[in-house]
Amino acid sequence: MALPALYPTAEKAPLTITRCDIDSDTGSVTVVDSSQYKMMINPAAFSHSRTIRYNTQPSLGQASNPVKFSAISPDTISFSVVFDSTGVVGSGTLDAPTSVPDQIEALVDIIYTLDGDKHEPNHVRLLWGTTIFYGRLKSISTKYTLFKPSGEPLRAKSDLAFVGAVGKQQEALDAGRNSPDLSHTVEVHAGDTLPLLCKRIYGDSRYYTAVARFNGLREFRQLVPGSRLHFPPLGG
Repeated sequence: MALPALYPTAEKAPLTITRCDIDSDTGSVTVVDSSQYKMMINPAAFSHSRTIRYNTQPSLGQASNPVKFSAISPDTISFSVVFDSTGVVGSGTLDAPTSVPDQIEALVDIIYTLDGDKHEPNHVRLLWGTTIFYGRLKSISTKYTLFKPSGEPLRAKSDLAFVGAVGKQQEALDAGRNSPDLSHTVEVHAGDTLPLLCKRIYGDSRYYTAVARFNGLREFRQLVPGSRLHFPPLGG
């Protein structure tokens, strides 16, 4: 059973893409909340791909060709989003761009424009419901479908693909089977809090209410040392 939605209310939770900084020495990830883009219209669907590479090169004189594990490729996520300025869909936030070109430019500035200091695209975090994905833009392709008489686009659809990219600390966690894609059973110790445990396992403390519901906790502010809590995988 996967983790319940991070946003349990009926209020729309927009797909949010936020720039991240990765420390070159420690590999720690810092989310830059001041540099983010919230989708006006959420994707209707998205694809999450995981790929394992194998070495199938046969040796000289080998009668058979055993498949040997080589490496795990970075995950990829792809989806399509619609940009609209016809007035049919509200912007959701007062400071959001109104025209389609401005909406796309605001997104491109975060996911595509090169970092002037590092001369490479930004690392970003995709956050939507129970999905948390750290990576970089692989491709973006935009098709404009509705226009004003002047030629200014009123609606567009962009196909986006992101490839996973994490820091050294997160890579070590994944290699140690501490991935948020796996189930965890944790023994509570003195001083532990549910938000702290969620931050440690999922990388985001806001999942504490969903984990409390999953474990049937009525009082989650004071955890009992020695008790065991179950942390289900994200998504599923």
